[in-house]
Amino acid sequence: MSWDDRDLALLKELWAVGNSATQIARRLGCSRNAICGRLTRLGLKRGHKPSTAKPQIRSAPKRKPPLSAACARTVGKKVSKPIEKRQPEELSKRQLYAMLAEAVRNTG
Repeated sequence: MSWDDRDLALLKELWAVGNSATQIARRLGCSRNAICGRLTRLGLKRGHKPSTAKPQIRSAPKRKPPLSAACARTVGKKVSKPIEKRQPEELSKRQLYAMLAEAVRNTG
C-alpha cells in the first residue's frame, strides 16, 4: 500500500483515539499487518499498563545428595498379613423370609 499524507494523518488520528489496528485496517482498506508495520515505523506505541502482579522469587531449598547404594543402610521391609476372605454363611429360606419380614416391619 502506498501511504499518502491523508492516510497517514487518518492513521495517526484513529490510533490516538484508541481504535485497534484491525479497525483502522478496515477503514483504510488494507491489511492489519500493513497498519502494524506502519505504526512501528512511525514509532507510535500504546501506553501499556504496568503489571499489577508482584511475583516474589524465592530460592529453592537445597536438597541433600542421595546416598549411594553401596553405603545406604538397608531397611527392614514391613510385610502386612494377607486379608483372609471369609465365605458368607449360608442361610435357609426360612431365615431369609424371617429377615425380610422383620425389615418390612421396621420400615412401616
